[in-house]
Amino acid sequence: QVQLVESGGCLVQPGGSLRLSCAASGFTFSSYSISWYRHAPGKERELVARISSVGGIRTYADSIKGRVSISRDNAKNTVTLQMNSLKPEDTAVYLCNARRLIGTKWVDYWGQGTQVTVSS
Repeated sequence: QVQLVESGGCLVQPGGSLRLSCAASGFTFSSYSISWYRHAPGKERELVARISSVGGIRTYADSIKGRVSISRDNAKNTVTLQMNSLKPEDTAVYLCNARRLIGTKWVDYWGQGTQVTVSS
């Protein structure tokens, strides 16, 4: 059974830091790129960061670049998102996504998300 389980979301003050984790099981984790998306109320889902399957390529959204770092451990099937200097506009549900192209079809797996609230 495929599972992506996010953790680490909580209430944090502006300027604070958080580390989100995504634990994967049920598929060949090392073959998938992993992304963090966020979805805030009234807004479209937004890509935050992506890391390639072997970790050599990292992509960050302009809105958060310089304040976030994504990493993965293929031995532990986990991905971590370190977020610093958090702002109220970073408040959202953060979701983990695993994606791979198999033949001509993209395969996507999603977690349930973890809530990050940035507020004083």
